[in-house]
Amino acid sequence: MIIYQPPVVATSIPVIDIGGLASAEPAARKDVAWEIHKACRDTGFFYAANHGIPQTLLDGQFAAARAFFALPLDAKMAVQFRPGAHNRGYEAMQRQRLDEGSPPDLKESFMFAGEVPNGPPNLWPEGLPDFRAQMEAYHNAVTSLADRLMRAFALSLGLAESYFGDGFVGVKPSVRLLHYPPHPKDAAFNQLGAGAHTDWGALTLLLQDDAGGLEVCNAEGQWISARPIPGTFIVNLGDMVRRWTNDLYQSTPHRVVNAASGRDRYSCAAFYSPRRDYVVHCVPTCLPEAGPPHYAPCTTGEHMDEMVRRTYGG
Repeated sequence: MIIYQPPVVATSIPVIDIGGLASAEPAARKDVAWEIHKACRDTGFFYAANHGIPQTLLDGQFAAARAFFALPLDAKMAVQFRPGAHNRGYEAMQRQRLDEGSPPDLKESFMFAGEVPNGPPNLWPEGLPDFRAQMEAYHNAVTSLADRLMRAFALSLGLAESYFGDGFVGVKPSVRLLHYPPHPKDAAFNQLGAGAHTDWGALTLLLQDDAGGLEVCNAEGQWISARPIPGTFIVNLGDMVRRWTNDLYQSTPHRVVNAASGRDRYSCAAFYSPRRDYVVHCVPTCLPEAGPPHYAPCTTGEHMDEMVRRTYGG
């Protein structure tokens, strides 16, 4: 259990203009990659500005999230997901425990992912006729952005931009809508909206509303507030990146407590990871001078299955 302490004012999460990643000029892409390199070493978090996704699409995502979570509980439970069953559908309040040893998280969510032939289907709610179209449009947009960022991530490590491409052929992010009610005064000791945790995969692209509540642990071990910045995504690295980079890049603990706004908080997280049979091992530019890397190779599936077992109690 990580005991909750109030955060200090954020001073070290950089804002990076990623518009240059769409440039045909290699120098422009390298300039952005260098800024990403610094952020990945220092905090593992950065704000991505000038990302190219229309604001109308982002606004529509929040509107759809509010409409879904306003449904009666029985309508949401009709599309309930079960851990290990491809994590699609509705997750009820206090179902997950991200900080092992702490009380369950004070949030509810809805998850969907890319559909493939003969693969698991998404579970779409009844009574929201425009919901699926909005989710799929958003999904396509963040997939394109995540691909662009993975190419920049490779470039930031001195690798070819296509280095990680094989792991993401035919892969789309899993997307999670999140709803955090105002933090209750009678919450259990150390019970948060989302307990302190690191993300599991490669990249997370977080769209958050203006309620605030996201907190990040900096290199000094202080918790800092990641305030909402309109028009940006928050990008952070997952645990796979530590394996790839032999701990050069950070997979940073973070948490959510919706205690300041006095109103509901909504966010949307897109988690991008390689295909399940992809083997994650230290990249050539991060190999130690002597001895083995810090982590043994493993597949994406092995890693993800272990994380599910931990956070859902088996």
